[in-house]
This record gives sequence, C-alpha cells and structure tokens, in this order.
Amino acid sequence: MKARSRAGLAALAAAGLLFGALAAGGADAASGATHAVAAPAHAAARTSAARTAAASASTCNPEASSIRPSGPPAVTAGSYMAKIRARGYLIAGVDQSTYHFGFLNPLDGQIEGFDIDMIRAVAKAIFGNPDKVEFKAISDDQRIPDILNGSVDIVAHTMTITCQRLQQVDFSSVYFDAAQRVLVLDNSPATSLADLKGQKVCATAGSDSLATISAAGAIPVSVPYWTDCLVLLQQYDVAAISTDNSILAGLAAQDPFTKLIGPPLTNEPYGLAISKQHPDFVAFVNAVLQQLRTDGQWAASYAHWVGTPVPAPPAAQYAP
Repeated sequence: MKARSRAGLAALAAAGLLFGALAAGGADAASGATHAVAAPAHAAARTSAARTAAASASTCNPEASSIRPSGPPAVTAGSYMAKIRARGYLIAGVDQSTYHFGFLNPLDGQIEGFDIDMIRAVAKAIFGNPDKVEFKAISDDQRIPDILNGSVDIVAHTMTITCQRLQQVDFSSVYFDAAQRVLVLDNSPATSLADLKGQKVCATAGSDSLATISAAGAIPVSVPYWTDCLVLLQQYDVAAISTDNSILAGLAAQDPFTKLIGPPLTNEPYGLAISKQHPDFVAFVNAVLQQLRTDGQWAASYAHWVGTPVPAPPAAQYAP
C-alpha cells in the first residue's frame, strides 16, 4: 500500500512540476524585457565599493554586511526606487516551487509564501500598493545572473547570504534564519548526513547545499528545482535531499512518507538580493524590513506560512 502511495505522490509531484514549469515560462515571457541600469550616486558608489572590499576580507560577516537605512523608507527624486515607481511595477525574481516560501498556488494561479510577503511589502512602500509586482519565476541557478543582467530589481528566493555571493551582489539585512538539514524517506535507516556517505543526495544547482553534501562524502545530485529532488527521492533515485530546513519542511508537508533527520549542519541567513549598482535601494529595502520587524507584519507572515510558535525576527545588523 505504501509503495502505491509513493508512486501516486511521485506522479502528483511530477505533474505539479510540469505545471510549475509552464507557469515559469509564462512569467519569464511577461518580464522578458530588461531595463537599463542607472549609475549610482557618488556617495552610494563609495558605500557599495567599501562593502565589496569588506566582503573579500577575511573578517567578512555575511550577517552584518548590508547598508544601514537612514530612516523610514522614502522614495526620493533620482533614486532607483523613483525609477521603479516611474515604470509602474517592481520586478522580482522568485521561486515558484518551494512550499511556504515561494510557490504557485494551483487553486488561483498566484505565487505566494513568506518570501512573497517580503516582496509585496517592498512594493507597498514604493507604490502604496502591494500588488504592483511582476513576479519572474526563476531557478536557484538564475538568481545571481538575473540580478547582474538587470532583468530583475530584487530576488526573494530562500537565498543565503555568503561572502562569495557578496562579491557579486548586495543583500538586505537578514530576514530569516534557516539551517541545512537532511530529508529522507521514512523507512531510511540514516540518522544524519554522515550515514549517507557514498550515496546520492539531491540539491538544486546554484545552491550552497551541494558543497556541504560533497564535504560529507555523499554524492551530490543537482537539479533545477526542489520539487525535482522530491520526485527523485520518491522514485528511489536518490537517498536523501539536503538543504535548508525551511525548504525541507515544505517538501515534507507534501509527502507524509518523509522525515527530517540529523542536527543542523550549517547556518543559512536569508537576504533579499539586489544589484550592487543600487545601494540606495538596498538601504530602502532594509528600512522596509525594519518596519516589518517592529509592526508585527513579520510575525504575522511567519505564523501564516511557517507556523507557531513564532520566534523573534532576526535582529538587523549592518556593515560598519
């Protein structure tokens, strides 16, 4: 009976993946035009350059690497936020296959989740309307390229702030704390990633989870989307999935025949990724996040998408 249930779940996941891929194609087509990248103001350019240097230093602290806001979010003349407002919508690179954080709701065709709430808050601060967003569904591997080529203004995609990534893009302050763990089928004898040495463990291309899998002696298998990993696990093509516990919890909610195992392997502080050419936008987004921390919106979103009890939001830290 369980084998038949697994097969049915695999088929459902594969069907959902196909639907998601079609939706991603539609989202990409809708936002195919790229926008010109404006040169930052002189002072802002110095700030970004200083932060790039800090990221390359041995003292790099990903959790305290962002630009401090000077006050509440304000759209000032000549700012990148003003350019977004003039365009009429914010362009956000998001996931559409990570349940609870960024996923395509099959009932209404809308992308929603905790990450999506963060983007809608930014749009509301710019336009006074949280719906002024064009969502571009992208894979993990597309996150940095899409920021660098200017096809998105911001990425909200369960994206860990790392010193390596800080060399290429800027991040907001930390808005969610995750930790890498392992998901296996409920009949697996494994109790940790160490037990999977020599076995195939799945993660997405472009994720930092692959390095941890490889370092543990397991065989990393990379795919475009986390739902691809779930299908491979259900079909016994991999022994486990290893990534952030936030992502794994969403996969486990879709398949009752899975379980999380082992202790946290790494810290995974999430940030909203933005081009280094727009430090004023980074500071603006940080001002929005600070409002969410203090006015209860962060807690409300966490309770809705992640669950209770709700922890205190990550305290904002900034580069010196």
